[in-house]
Amino acid sequence: MSEAKDEKSEKKKETTSVTTEEELLLPRDTLLSAGTHIGTRMKTRDVEQFIYRVRPDGLFVLDVKKTDERVRAAAKFLARFDQSKIAAAAARLYAQEPVTKFCEVVGAIPIVGRFIPGLLSNPLYPNRIEPDVLMVSDPRADSQAVTEASSVGIPIVALCSTDNEFSGVDLVLPTNNKGRRALAIIYWLLARQILRERGELPSDKDLPLTVEDFETKISREEEEVRR
Repeated sequence: MSEAKDEKSEKKKETTSVTTEEELLLPRDTLLSAGTHIGTRMKTRDVEQFIYRVRPDGLFVLDVKKTDERVRAAAKFLARFDQSKIAAAAARLYAQEPVTKFCEVVGAIPIVGRFIPGLLSNPLYPNRIEPDVLMVSDPRADSQAVTEASSVGIPIVALCSTDNEFSGVDLVLPTNNKGRRALAIIYWLLARQILRERGELPSDKDLPLTVEDFETKISREEEEVRR
């Protein structure tokens, strides 16, 4: 019961404490309920600028306003590229479906599951791809992709939580990059914003796909195993 009260109190604090100078792309309650602001119990010096505070249980909390700002910036940046020259990588299970749907919507190249060494950097590899920009879901989990992209001069946009370092990353999008719902929300929001930046989707319209369509589906048994 006390945990429920703490969570309710936490959401209330986040809702009332963060500035509301500009309307967010999604209602703050939606972002908070998805846990997009929840980091880890670790923080790096790189991510300090995006941290709002630390909770009593030791979890670092990201500033949802700054997340919103970076979604806008990332979408504006990615919209400049030819859609067939955008690649998005996701090694973690919870990021794979969001990335797949994101790529379907914006026309990008999905790299899900294990990253094959040489995919970006080996000119002799027959299945090599040559994107102009790379999106990664977690610089640590997608470290091979980050290393190769950096070595050949491909700019990198990365979802980063409080425990990530920014080495090799050109544009950071601070968010919970481990939560199933959080990843779905962020990739859905980013896809919608890219289409709006391209002029392919009116600013008052949403994607035909829902956030639920972006969310990784797992069985109860699989969820228990992962806990």
